[in-house]
Amino acid sequence: QPCWNEYLTTRIEQNMVLSCTCPISECCAQPTSAFICSIVSSKEVIAKYEKALLRGYVECCSNLTWCTNPQGCDQILLKDGLGYEAACSKCSWMSCFNCNFPEAHYPASCSHMSHMTCAKCNHGFCWRCLKPWRPTHKDYYNCSAMVSKAAWQEKRFQDYNERCTFHHRAREFAVRLRNRVSSMSEMPKIRSLTFVLHACKVLEQARKVLAYSCVYSYYNQDMESMDIVEQQTESLELHTNAL
Repeated sequence: QPCWNEYLTTRIEQNMVLSCTCPISECCAQPTSAFICSIVSSKEVIAKYEKALLRGYVECCSNLTWCTNPQGCDQILLKDGLGYEAACSKCSWMSCFNCNFPEAHYPASCSHMSHMTCAKCNHGFCWRCLKPWRPTHKDYYNCSAMVSKAAWQEKRFQDYNERCTFHHRAREFAVRLRNRVSSMSEMPKIRSLTFVLHACKVLEQARKVLAYSCVYSYYNQDMESMDIVEQQTESLELHTNAL
């Protein structure tokens, strides 16, 4: 039993317990949860094991994901409907079920959020693994022959990036404004500010959609559909600015 205790404790500490097998090389049997809990004596180690079980279960279920709030949140989200985004019931953060980007990014697709393009040489790559974004990029891509195109791409990227950054900052302003109004609504002799709070929330959501619309527009090559998207985006931005 001491040998098993040391073996399982080490595996749990190394986050390898879910894939561990019997230490005898010829045996591929995996220890059960009941066996592990009966052998390991430390409550802290057992708690870590239970967290590993939960984490493994969530990662195996396509309809479950952890809240991706960068401020920190331990809530598990359940996919509801056909979309890829869900709001956390604990912190209200919107997460994406389909990729590891920190937040839901509609109308930009998941590939948009991982596909990066160098403004200098137009080389496409994945920001997660840094490998070439095939099949658009070729190893023999000639940078020097595309100077004018690269300059145009750089200017285009800067324009969309500035717009996206502006909407993200405006969204942060809406969040701060909603927090300030929330604190005011708790003061005595202040009339109901429910409408203002709702307006701030709508403002926050609109800024988020406008920010990721910039990403969607930057990568979209269908000019016919882009005319409609740009019109809708312009209309949304006009009403959002008025709000």
